[in-house]
Amino acid sequence: MNKMTMGLATTALALSASPLMAAEEGCQPVRFAEVGWTDITATTALTTEVLEALGYETRVDTVSVPIAYSGMKNGDFDVFLGNWMPSMASISDPYVEQGQVDRLGANLEGAKYTLAVPQYVHDAGVTSVADLDEHAEQFDAKLHGIEAGNDGNQLIQDMIDDDAFGLGDWQLVDSSEAGMLAELRAREPDEKWMVFLGWEPHPMNTNFDIAYLEGADDYFGPNLGGATVYTNTRAGYADACPNVGALLNNLSFTLEMENQLMGEIMDEGTDPREAARGYLQAHPQVLDGWLDGVTTADGEPGLPAVKQALSL
Repeated sequence: MNKMTMGLATTALALSASPLMAAEEGCQPVRFAEVGWTDITATTALTTEVLEALGYETRVDTVSVPIAYSGMKNGDFDVFLGNWMPSMASISDPYVEQGQVDRLGANLEGAKYTLAVPQYVHDAGVTSVADLDEHAEQFDAKLHGIEAGNDGNQLIQDMIDDDAFGLGDWQLVDSSEAGMLAELRAREPDEKWMVFLGWEPHPMNTNFDIAYLEGADDYFGPNLGGATVYTNTRAGYADACPNVGALLNNLSFTLEMENQLMGEIMDEGTDPREAARGYLQAHPQVLDGWLDGVTTADGEPGLPAVKQALSL
């Protein structure tokens, strides 16, 4: 066997011994859909920080929820970290059931998502969605949501369309997370009334004195819209890119983690990637679980590479 033949054989053997490396060659960049919610901005920043430390390129595009799902279906996006369930079931389930989007494991437990009011409104007797309509004038018969097309807005519109709780003549106000909270901030000093989408994790829970309304279980789910957040990918992505898939399946966030990061991003104006890097440097232990069985993009051990990149 001549040297050229030996070289080819060695190369072939190396490639056959490293199927993960070969499989990952077509997995650059890792393309994230991000929908403008600060919690998903934070978790996406954490994940991209780790992926880039592993040697992957990343791309993040901010789009509406419907565009995120159609984009995964069409192969324009690889990953979406914000599948809030069950509130997003009407949007996400058709894609999952038709095999166009994969729902991986839960990345956050114990979240909640439903209608909320300032505490002074709750103290005045509005403790349930059933109490809203009798105070329609004080609320200007408006229910404040976030961006158009969001699942929470859709649930509010469903309540209006169903004339649930007498809300059939109320109006949904499409805005944005920032716009909705700016409106709340403007009303709070004079104790003006407002009902809006509220959720946790989010700094609104500490920046404002708010209360969640009972009674919307048929729309937002039980336990004040108790939610689990899942990772979604385009169909087959975790199999086509098993190393990235391993990381995505390992991801596990906490309410405390997200509240801290969201506070830095929203209240202190910290760049999301900078906040994410600072969190990982201060809490390197989270990397142990996230990087279990995960390598760099070129097949080297993942955990030491990420710690080195983060100067740990």
